[in-house]
Amino acid sequence: MIHVVIGTKAQLIKMAPLLHTFHKEGIPYNYISTGQHKETMNDILDNFSLKKPDYILYDGKDIISITSMLIWMIKILWHVIRYRSKVFCNDKNGIVLVHGDTFSTLLGALIGKFSKLKVAHVESGLRSFNLLHPFPEEITRLLTFHLSNYMFCPGDWAVSNLIKYSGEKINIGENTLYDALNIALPKIEKQDNVEIPKFKYAIVTLHRYENIYNYKVLERVVKLVEKISYKHYLLFILHKPTESRLKRFGLYERLAKNSQIEFRQRYDYFKFIKLVLHSDFVVSDGGSNQEECYYLGKPILLLRKATERPEGLEKNCILSQYNPDIINKFINNIEIYRFSPKILTQSPCKKIMQTCLPFISTTMD
Repeated sequence: MIHVVIGTKAQLIKMAPLLHTFHKEGIPYNYISTGQHKETMNDILDNFSLKKPDYILYDGKDIISITSMLIWMIKILWHVIRYRSKVFCNDKNGIVLVHGDTFSTLLGALIGKFSKLKVAHVESGLRSFNLLHPFPEEITRLLTFHLSNYMFCPGDWAVSNLIKYSGEKINIGENTLYDALNIALPKIEKQDNVEIPKFKYAIVTLHRYENIYNYKVLERVVKLVEKISYKHYLLFILHKPTESRLKRFGLYERLAKNSQIEFRQRYDYFKFIKLVLHSDFVVSDGGSNQEECYYLGKPILLLRKATERPEGLEKNCILSQYNPDIINKFINNIEIYRFSPKILTQSPCKKIMQTCLPFISTTMD
C-alpha cells in the first residue's frame, strides 16, 4: 500500500498534484497527517479536491516554537510505537512517501523505517552544503537521505548529491511544484476575497528559523525590508511564527507604522499564487517561493545566505546574502530579472507514480 506522510502547508502543496494523480488514476493511498501545521490545510485540500487525512497523528495547534516541536515529536513517536499497525493499516510490504526537509519529513521516514516499510523521499538530493544555512533543514535532509530506499530527485544536480547514499535515485526532472502550479493557474482568477492593489506592489514572506528566532538577525531583516519599502509598496504575508517573533522582539509595530508596508494574513495556495502573479516581484526566504517564481518567470530576492535549490539563480532569482549592494542592484533593476514562464513537456508526478505502482497490490494482514 502507498502511505503518504504530510505535516506542513508547503509539503501538502507540493504533494497535492501527486495525490491528485493517484485519485485520477484510481490508486488508493493512506494519507497520514503529522499535524505540524493546521491553519489553511483544509483550504489546500479543497483547492486540489483532495480527501481529508485518513489518520491524524496530532490534532493540536500549529507548531510554532522549539519547545512545542520537541513535545510534538515525542508524542507522535510514542503514538506510532503504540498504534503502528493502525497507522499503517496493518501493512507490512508498503511504501511511505515523505517530502522535503521539515521535521515531518524526518518523522515520517523514522516511523516508516520503524514499521519496516520502504521509505521514498520526494524532493531528494537538495543541498546547501552548510549545516547552519538553512537550519535545521540541511541536517534533516542528510538524515532523511540515510533512511530512504527511493530518492525522487528534481534534476541532475540533485542526483549527483546522492552518490554516496544507498537508496535508488530516480530523476524526475523538475519539482512537483510545477504540477501544482499547472493545476492552480487555470483557476486562480476565479479566486474571490483577494484584494489586489491597483498599483505596483511586491510580496514579502519570511518564516525560516535562521531569520526569525534571533533578535539581531530579525532586526537586520526588518531593516532590509524597510529599505526596500522606500521604493516599493510591500504586502507582508505573515506566517504565524514570524508574527509571533516580530511581536516578541518589539518589531511588529515598527513595520505596522510604515505606510509602505501592509500586513496580510496567510492565504490558501490559489489565492497566494494570484497575488504573486499580479505582483511586481517577491522578497522571500522560502525555497518553494524560489521555485514558484522560477516557473512563473517572476523576479525574486532571496533573503538567505545560501540556498539548496539551483532554480533561477542569477536569472530571475538573486541570493541576497544580506548584502546591501546586492539588494540595491536587485531593487533598482527589477526588469532585468523578469523572464517568460517555464513550460515542461512531462509531469514530475507521473514519474513518481510509476515507481509507486508495484506497491499498490501489496497485501495487508
